[in-house]
Amino acid sequence: MEATGIVILVIVAIPVIWGISIYNRLVKLRNNRENAFADIDVQLKQRHDLIPQLVETVKGYVRHERTTLENVISLRNAATRAISVDDKIAAENQLNSALAGLKITLEAYPDLKANQNFLQLQAEMSDIENKLSAVRRFFNSATKELNNAVQTFPSNIFAGMFGFKKEPMFDLGVERAVVERAPQINFD
Repeated sequence: MEATGIVILVIVAIPVIWGISIYNRLVKLRNNRENAFADIDVQLKQRHDLIPQLVETVKGYVRHERTTLENVISLRNAATRAISVDDKIAAENQLNSALAGLKITLEAYPDLKANQNFLQLQAEMSDIENKLSAVRRFFNSATKELNNAVQTFPSNIFAGMFGFKKEPMFDLGVERAVVERAPQINFD
């Protein structure tokens, strides 16, 4: 009778331990994704701090491009107010598009492009954009791992039971056609 009790205990304990390990893995993956987004937040904070400096520097040269500059500031402010991960992703995608428009505007001002303050800010923005690219890749990798666990058997059963769901990636945020277009090189 004692051996039967041990066998029953083992038969019950194995699935329980297995379920606990799957749940713990899902929690670790979710936390890894949240940590990865915290890294993005740090870079975004730096970016948001630099944007007003960049805009003020540009304003001295580009008085009649006020709408573009105001749009960048407005979208920067919206991005700093976003709270959820999904809202932040959407706001940053809009800001990325506005910054791309600002870069196109700046190409028309060779004196500005030679200004030391502008060059320093541009270098800092470039550095932050590179760091953002790296942390976005890490975030997307963490998101992919979580999504794989949420969508594959048998962890998908536990994911559904405990409210884990497929999460969005942090994508490019600008129109694909803009990215796929070859860069124009100008030696004016």
